[in-house]
Amino acid sequence: MAIQRRCDAVALGWAKQATAYAQDKMVGLMKDLIFRRAETSDLPTIIVMLADDILGRQREDPSSPPNVKYLEAFRAIQADPNQLAAVATLNGDVIGSLQITFIPGLGRQGAWRGQIEAVRIAAKHRGSGLGQRMFEWAIEQCRARGCKIVQLTTDKARVDAHRFYDRLGFIASHVGYKLTL
Repeated sequence: MAIQRRCDAVALGWAKQATAYAQDKMVGLMKDLIFRRAETSDLPTIIVMLADDILGRQREDPSSPPNVKYLEAFRAIQADPNQLAAVATLNGDVIGSLQITFIPGLGRQGAWRGQIEAVRIAAKHRGSGLGQRMFEWAIEQCRARGCKIVQLTTDKARVDAHRFYDRLGFIASHVGYKLTL
């Protein structure tokens, strides 16, 4: 019995050391994480991330060079002061992207809304906490622009994303509809 307790204590000590090491590594990663406005040179990587899931494979075109429609859309986003296409970089590599649309409205006493869409984290970085940091940054961008509410839509099939948004404090308060044209 005493030997078992000693083994359990040693195992617990190793687990605590491993956890502390992993936390130290993550803190180091977070220091190298940079958020910035997306540039045209980021577009191929953004498109690959958009295509890197079961839904994206059905609707995106990650071919190289990028489909001209992506470049046209990107230019329109960059030209619109109420749009922000952003990326997260780690050690100079693009590892995440999202788009924020700042929407003026008459409802809620003229409140502005931040609409966050096209959120992606590179596959090898999912589950690392980088997505949460990216959302914290995006929400702060909305706050800085005077938004009173931040909203997003997510496909019903993205169950893992739903849990993630719940953890961030988002509430599934509305039902959304889309009509493909």
